Amino acid sequence: MQSTILITGANRGIGLELVKQCARANWRVLACCRDPASASELKTLVKETNDRISVYRLDVANSEQRQSLASELDDMPIDILINNAGIYGQRGATFGNTNEDAWLDTFAINTIAPLKLSELLVDNVARSCRKIIASISSQMGSIADNGSGGHYVYRSSKAALNAVMKSMAIDLRPRGITAVILHPGWVKTDMGGPNAQISVEQSVSGMLSILERLTPDDAGRFFDVNGGIIPW
Repeated sequence: MQSTILITGANRGIGLELVKQCARANWRVLACCRDPASASELKTLVKETNDRISVYRLDVANSEQRQSLASELDDMPIDILINNAGIYGQRGATFGNTNEDAWLDTFAINTIAPLKLSELLVDNVARSCRKIIASISSQMGSIADNGSGGHYVYRSSKAALNAVMKSMAIDLRPRGITAVILHPGWVKTDMGGPNAQISVEQSVSGMLSILERLTPDDAGRFFDVNGGIIPW
């Protein structure tokens, strides 16, 4: 039976590469992005993969669009839900220089949206064989690993996402759902910049390898791209 994966933020970077690798592995891919009409690479992939990819309009911070997506998918089983969409938020958010509105916008996308979308699609995940919810976080969300300070907006949004996912892992365990957190590494994307350490292909390959071997005992864990455990 063909497995189904839903990916948010699927029009570029890590999200687009997730779509590519999953489609090549013969997954049914539900690719979500804010503006499908302008997602040229995504549209090309749809044609190249014999329609294994379906594209949906979704601004993850828009509650009406989240609800519309859930209604459109109805009772479709989703083996893996990947909350990938995210933003860095305010650059240069140092002590004494944080913008409250920008901070709240970042929390809406990075922290609140993954929970709200997971709530809407939890029955779809529960109907599947794999039953996995994964959120793309960052090692910068680790409090124990923070040795350099700064980056208040991004760090706090990802630390909060980690807390959300840990609670989700506990709450959904009785339904057989495994919720985990993934650090993609420092990746050469628009967000990571040209000086990053690994390619987007390496990052996605590593994360998919982790998801492939997950067991229910892994629920709530915070994985780095190589499969190691990151401290909270």
